[in-house]
Amino acid sequence: MKNKLTIVKVGGAVVEDEAQLTQLLRDFIAIEGPKILVHGGGRRATKVAERLGIETKMVDGRRITDADMLEVVTMVYGGLVNKNIVARLQALGADAIGLTGADANILLSAKRPLKKGIDYGFVGDVKKANGSKIAHFIEANLIPVVAPLTHDGEGHMLNTNADTMASETAKAMAAAGFDVTLIFAFEKPGVLSNPDDDNSVIKSITHTDFEAYKADGTISGGMLPKIENALSAVDAGVKRVIITKATAIDGQHGTIISF
Repeated sequence: MKNKLTIVKVGGAVVEDEAQLTQLLRDFIAIEGPKILVHGGGRRATKVAERLGIETKMVDGRRITDADMLEVVTMVYGGLVNKNIVARLQALGADAIGLTGADANILLSAKRPLKKGIDYGFVGDVKKANGSKIAHFIEANLIPVVAPLTHDGEGHMLNTNADTMASETAKAMAAAGFDVTLIFAFEKPGVLSNPDDDNSVIKSITHTDFEAYKADGTISGGMLPKIENALSAVDAGVKRVIITKATAIDGQHGTIISF
């Protein structure tokens, strides 16, 4: 029988909200069995950059990471946000360890090439996630807390989308023999058919459903890459993927992504 593993990805908006983060961490440690937390932190990075006089540049919701911004996100994601979450988990009795993709070589990336003429700078596209290395932490009864940073194997850190980090980690852990549930936790109760109505949660989405919703505009914007990451994880052997509200990570709520 495969060991069950739950991976929860929490976005920067929740990380910035004290009440939501407190509740999420309590709910997270209540999940039975081994678990991994992957976090964002973009809003905090933007605030710190502003204090340092560094301009934040975005294209289609994605951060342009030049050399100055890379220093900011490395400090904020890998330091400020990551270690605060680790400390709070320790205070709740959970033995956690903070990681970036460079630590133990768990997530290796390649610098993103130009896309449609846009240079995203020091942004990494994941090439490999090392499930066996991550499993060592779990076997030591540690909870990995993973910041959205990877490395290129040549000494350079890279800013990496947290949803992608979670999806690639889930795939690697499934390949390493775990029965994986991946939960994307954010501000809404699931994928909504009407963005203005929190009661319009779509209960399940398959590849076919996704293409139809994308074509008719029901699903658009930032939800598109999130669902693409979710479907990619399911295709790679992740047992369940759920998109849900950060205060409802018990596996009983939200949108289930399936074949």
